[in-house]
Amino acid sequence: MATFLYKLGRLAFRRRWYVALIWVVLLGLAGTGAATASKSTNDSFSIPGTEAQHAFDLLGQRYPGKKADTASARIVFKAPGDQKIDAKENKAKVEKVVAELTGPQVDHADDPFVAHTVSHDRSTAFAQVTYKVKSNQLTDASRKTLTDARKHGQDSGLTVEMGGSALQQMPAGDNTEVIGLMMSAVVLLITFSSLVAAGLPLLTAIIGVGIGVSSITALSATLGLSSNTSTLAMMIGLAVGIDYALFIVSRYRAELAEGREREEAAGRAVGTAGSAVVFAGLTVVIALVGLAVVNIPMLTQMGVAAAGTVVIAVLIALTLIPALLGFAGRKVLARKVRKGTQADAEKPNMGTRWARVVLRRPLLVLLAGVLGLGALAVPAASLQLGLPDDSAQPVKTTQRKAYDLISESFGPGFNGPLMIVVDAGKGKPVKNAADTVVKTLNGMGDVASVGRAVPNGPHGDTAMINVVPKSRPSSTETEDLVHAIRDKGRSLKAETGATVLVTGTTAMNIDVSQKLNDALLPYLALVVGLAFLLLIVVFRSVLVPLKAALGFLLSVVAALGAVVAVFQWGWLSSVFGVEETGPIMSMMPIFMVGVVFGLAMDYEVFLVTRMREAYVHGERPGEAIVTGFRHGARVVTAAAVIMISVFAGFIGSSESMIKMIGFGLAVAVFLDAFIVRMAIVPAVLALLGRAAWWLPGWLDRVLPSVDVEGEGLAAASPVEREPEPVGV
Repeated sequence: MATFLYKLGRLAFRRRWYVALIWVVLLGLAGTGAATASKSTNDSFSIPGTEAQHAFDLLGQRYPGKKADTASARIVFKAPGDQKIDAKENKAKVEKVVAELTGPQVDHADDPFVAHTVSHDRSTAFAQVTYKVKSNQLTDASRKTLTDARKHGQDSGLTVEMGGSALQQMPAGDNTEVIGLMMSAVVLLITFSSLVAAGLPLLTAIIGVGIGVSSITALSATLGLSSNTSTLAMMIGLAVGIDYALFIVSRYRAELAEGREREEAAGRAVGTAGSAVVFAGLTVVIALVGLAVVNIPMLTQMGVAAAGTVVIAVLIALTLIPALLGFAGRKVLARKVRKGTQADAEKPNMGTRWARVVLRRPLLVLLAGVLGLGALAVPAASLQLGLPDDSAQPVKTTQRKAYDLISESFGPGFNGPLMIVVDAGKGKPVKNAADTVVKTLNGMGDVASVGRAVPNGPHGDTAMINVVPKSRPSSTETEDLVHAIRDKGRSLKAETGATVLVTGTTAMNIDVSQKLNDALLPYLALVVGLAFLLLIVVFRSVLVPLKAALGFLLSVVAALGAVVAVFQWGWLSSVFGVEETGPIMSMMPIFMVGVVFGLAMDYEVFLVTRMREAYVHGERPGEAIVTGFRHGARVVTAAAVIMISVFAGFIGSSESMIKMIGFGLAVAVFLDAFIVRMAIVPAVLALLGRAAWWLPGWLDRVLPSVDVEGEGLAAASPVEREPEPVGV
């Protein structure tokens, strides 16, 4: 592989005009496709194989006029002081606000005094607003109508708050990427001390993400992709795009410093560092495509789309980077190096000094790293998963205030009612079965109220029953109630012949959490197992890949422990702006595993391939560790700092879910890059010595030889260079 990539790098360097033109044309085609493609997307959220989804689909068939996935809003009114909300003056104010809730996207707005949504103490009422479209399709005018109606109600003296899916804004994403790029530029400039060298990774990462995200946008309508499919692709594309370019540019500078001509340096940089990029990219692709194991279509789409962007980042690193290096000349070197006022960095640097410290006390460093991560991981044993509702919103938001008003006046269960579907079978009368189900539900614990059965019009073979729990939607008591109703449903089927299903937003959230929880171990086994096999091929070793996988698991569990300590237990919550503690978002563990695993294996491959290369070329194990750190530590540090900065930027978000993701990913990358890769990895390699690179003879004969360390290049005879184009 190294020889092939070496020739590819030289070819791209020589034919740089053609290579650059090809990528510019691809960017233009992708951008044109995105600009002219249909804007319609498929934003339906489904979880195949769950009872809640089955019931949801059944409702769509039996109640064709109802669309359960359309946007809705709940407007909560509270009378001032000890006044009653249904007093003549207050009632008129409420009805005036409800009358304002009109527009082309509004289906209907319920009058609380007609719908009987007034609290027992008559202090509070709420109006339910139903729309004809999904929340992401609401226009600014529709949202403004809501906020204006609320303001008019408040101006009249009432307390008016709002909640519901209609208030969910699409991710802004207009500042986060810019802030991340700015931070990346600063880190790259410090790392390379050259504007040109710092600019190359940023330029190529932007081109790669531009092609990837534009292609996703162009194909969204054709493939039925959701509008948020490109979110993960953009984040991961920027991350790996910068990382891979950073690694190859760094190796190119090292080759120039050794006295090689520019074309030769580009070829060797792509042949050696490019091999590491290929296999690092493969581990990321495995982690992202592996999300399909969860069997949630939205996650699968996001994973595959992000994997495609990673493939583009790898191809750009192997072709466009050497082409741009041809244009840049020696300007990629620091000014002092170009002027000859600074000796090359073969002298001991921070990475060299740290590696020698670890080699002197490997056991102490290993124990300190493992015990430290182990202590951080302890809270993970108390991990509670769930999906956030409005109770997790900051206390100053109208959604949280509306949630609290409903809880105080109606009971916490009103914020997450359950929908019971009774199916007698197509064409069979459902009335008797529905009556039996209502009677049974009224006798169950933790049930606050049971509504009347609503049959599906003239057919009368299906009925909906609204059940309000006594406990809040995200509580374990409500989860237990859902499971209890489902258990009762099985005995009721034997008694009545009708199928009883539980659905609704609360039940859907419970099923999603369970599905994600059940998929975590199979996902880990698949991703870590495949990456383990891949790393055996890369490093020609059994113990090095095993150490890489175990180190990753340790860093992820430690990061989850930190998330539990802050967001579930409330430790240091004021420091990170966490206003409300509660269950950890169900998607967090599997999302963290996928993203962090890919980046962690990047750092592992970048750092250890240079050690492997030095060892293969004759250095002793200890010397190889020092060499790997001298050349790789600065690059890995820069890449990690960039990622930590980008992820940490999300901690300032007012959305608890975004804040949690940003915190978890930033902590995980920090722990994996600086504790595992920079401390535990060299310590383990130092203790193992030559045994670290041991591979059974039979396995050595079976495995393909990919020559990641570029041994074939060292033995290859010099290749004649074609003359460079004049003026470049």
